[in-house]
Amino acid sequence: MTLNFSGRHFPSDIIMQALRYYLAYKLSYREIEEMFAERNIHFDHSTLNRWVIKYAPLLEAIFRKKKRPISGSWRMDETYIKMKGQWAYYYRAVDKFSAVIDFYLSETRDEKAAHAFFTKAINQHGLPEKVVIDKSGANAAALDTVNIRLWLSGCMLFMIEVLTVKYLNNIVEQSHRKVKGKINA
Repeated sequence: MTLNFSGRHFPSDIIMQALRYYLAYKLSYREIEEMFAERNIHFDHSTLNRWVIKYAPLLEAIFRKKKRPISGSWRMDETYIKMKGQWAYYYRAVDKFSAVIDFYLSETRDEKAAHAFFTKAINQHGLPEKVVIDKSGANAAALDTVNIRLWLSGCMLFMIEVLTVKYLNNIVEQSHRKVKGKINA
């Protein structure tokens, strides 16, 4: 999969640099517009918004294909964040080496949302050996549902071990800080 920049007014390297600034740093569209204007490259912040909407999902798909393998021991947690004036639950999993496995945004914090998160992560990375969660009943219920489906399909050797060890989940708790810092900006 390659990015198609045909029909764009700006060269691909300008678009990619603007996207990198927006996606990697705590910068607004207007700040990036101003940075490029200092280099005598003029585009509107709404143009940058259109680039982000068009190319960010394509970049994510490309990056997911090139992502390194992850550990079989996952740490999962959810937190409540405000994005564009709307509150949402941000489900996130990291492996034991703090590599991000996957994330999921949901309006609700229930078994259905947790199950959707686990389905997305498992489809992308395969079954984990064990998952460390907090005392959330919704997360435990979603993992129980996954295990029941595995058992019913005859895959009893691949059951997911569910742990609720308070201190093992600190890795994912600390990684929420970076995300909240980016969102608050």
